[in-house]
Amino acid sequence: MDAETVLEVSKGAIMTLLVITSPIMLVALVIGLLVALFQALTSIQEMTLTFVPKILVVFITIIMLANWMGDNLSTYSKGLYERIATIHQQ
Repeated sequence: MDAETVLEVSKGAIMTLLVITSPIMLVALVIGLLVALFQALTSIQEMTLTFVPKILVVFITIIMLANWMGDNLSTYSKGLYERIATIHQQ
C-alpha cells in the first residue's frame, strides 16, 4: 500500500464524516442562534435554556437521519472492503 492509496482512503473517510455530520451540526447551529436571539430579546440568561433545546433537536435529527447516515457509512465501508480485496489480489 503506497502513500497515494492511504491519502485517498483518508480523504474518503473525512469526506464521509463531513457529509454524515454536517446536517446535525447545521441544525445545532441554527437552534443555538435562535436560542441566543431569544435570550438576548428577553434578557433571560438561564444556562439550561441553551443546552436543552439544542440537545433535544439534535437527538430528533439523529433519529430522523439515522437511516440515511447508515446508508452513507455502509456505502463507504463496502467501497473500502472492495479496495482491500483488490489490494490483496495484487
